[in-house]
Amino acid sequence: MRLDGPPERRHSPIMRFTKWDYVAFPLLAALAIGVFYGALRLVGFFGLGVLGLVIGFIAVRMDLERDGPSAGLANQFRARDRMPRAEKADLRSEQAARMKPLFVAQIVAAGLVILGFGFHFLL
Repeated sequence: MRLDGPPERRHSPIMRFTKWDYVAFPLLAALAIGVFYGALRLVGFFGLGVLGLVIGFIAVRMDLERDGPSAGLANQFRARDRMPRAEKADLRSEQAARMKPLFVAQIVAAGLVILGFGFHFLL
């Protein structure tokens, strides 16, 4: 947060909602609830747990192979050592951008596993 300058020019690190956020959030929440209900009717709680395991397995596998397939890993490390700093920074930022949706997939997978298997064995 910038504290220099007059109070009206200070920037707050908090993101503000726009009018589109107020429209999009209820629509996306309704869509997510509808998809969850449809999947529940289609495969049941046990199926949601298995679906969560599949999504989680794929997400973790992609996370482990973010540097590429493990067969040529030694060659990739040697090539990365010879890269200039700018290319290394570009590679790191590219990987970070790819990891954000992967993190969301891991959270969704954990939620599906907990809800699916938890309600299957509870009910």
